[in-house]
Amino acid sequence: MINGRTRLHVVANGTMTGQRYIDEVLLPHVRLFRGAVGDKFVFMDDNATCHRTLTVQDCLDSEGIQRLVWPARSPDLNPIENVWDALGRQVAGRNYPPTNKNTLIRALTEEWDKLPQQLLDNVVQSMVRRVECCITLHGGHIPY
Repeated sequence: MINGRTRLHVVANGTMTGQRYIDEVLLPHVRLFRGAVGDKFVFMDDNATCHRTLTVQDCLDSEGIQRLVWPARSPDLNPIENVWDALGRQVAGRNYPPTNKNTLIRALTEEWDKLPQQLLDNVVQSMVRRVECCITLHGGHIPY
């Protein structure tokens, strides 16, 4: 988000399911943001299977959370992909790269905290350009 971020949430054990998404992401984080922002809040996730279950949609509806509608297979539109890329490069460039799950989680968390806020702000602010470009290209690949 612009001007801030949550702590990095690492799904370390098991698979992210619709119910885990509700319990670990939507209710403890998204619901709070929606309450703080108010009626203009629009939630942006993606078309991951766990995000699109009926249980998740019911939860969003019950919380009054409006979701940004996504076209199928549209990673170019999702600015978080740029953030994951930057985070991955930071972890890979460490003097002592992670060698197991625990050191990977620690490295991801440390590097997440060090990512410049301006990077996060820029990718959020790029959404208007991304959507305009996608419309211009009739849904084709965009250069982001």
